[in-house]
Amino acid sequence: MSSQPILRFAPSPNGHLHLGHAYSALFTWRAAAEIGGVALLRIEDTDVTRCKPEFAQAIMEDLAWLGLSWPEPVLHQSSRFPIYAQKAAELAARDLLYPCFCSRSEIAAAATARDPDGAPLYPGTCRHLSEAEIAERLKRGDPVQYRLKSDRAIALAGPLYFRVAQPDVTAPVETRVAHPELWGDVVLQRKGTPTSYHLSVVIDDDAQGVTHVTRGRDMEAATDFHVLLQALLGLASPIYTFHELILDADGKKLSKSRESESLRALRAAGWSADDVRRHLGFA
Repeated sequence: MSSQPILRFAPSPNGHLHLGHAYSALFTWRAAAEIGGVALLRIEDTDVTRCKPEFAQAIMEDLAWLGLSWPEPVLHQSSRFPIYAQKAAELAARDLLYPCFCSRSEIAAAATARDPDGAPLYPGTCRHLSEAEIAERLKRGDPVQYRLKSDRAIALAGPLYFRVAQPDVTAPVETRVAHPELWGDVVLQRKGTPTSYHLSVVIDDDAQGVTHVTRGRDMEAATDFHVLLQALLGLASPIYTFHELILDADGKKLSKSRESESLRALRAAGWSADDVRRHLGFA
């Protein structure tokens, strides 16, 4: 494997890119240039109901409009479902996964704590189901997801650490202690989809030889859990850098789900790629 630093920008094609995505992409490509590395484009399209080929094509068009380029071929996660399923099966064979049939409303009603993202922390309800009840519910075709037995996983992995370079990839690397216990029993698989974001991202970062991960500060806490998965699966752990977020007039993070104005809309309104770069501090 090449000793050249490898970074990646990995959007999901479930909508059009906005200024927050543009900032992350420009940050990543600049970081790669600063350390003599290469920036990869990865399409994280594991959500087969929301991700569309036309959005994937639009992502590439928008990034090219910004003046960015990347090596081909581009990895599409939807082509790697068998690999994710195999890794999940390895965890299951070690008694590290269990089926969960709880709905979001049931979890919200039963939870007594919250995870680092502010979502209800799963209280482990289905860990206490009997084998007979599990078999019956699977036979019935109840919606199911598979969660990591986090306490057992953490005990097997032992103390966990990860490397961080802040505020950018050229800064000295510091070592931080990971606290995956804050996340509880995270979902790694869902019925009809053999992976989750957490599982596929660590598998593909390792497979692509990614040495540096640049991600928004909203993903900083998730790194604790990713380090746990890397340890369990024997995967490499990159150096992490967490960049600032682009906020709207209300002080909230730009988001596709909140219909933040897209790069395409800005372009139609007369913005140039240089305008976007200047606006985001990459002139």
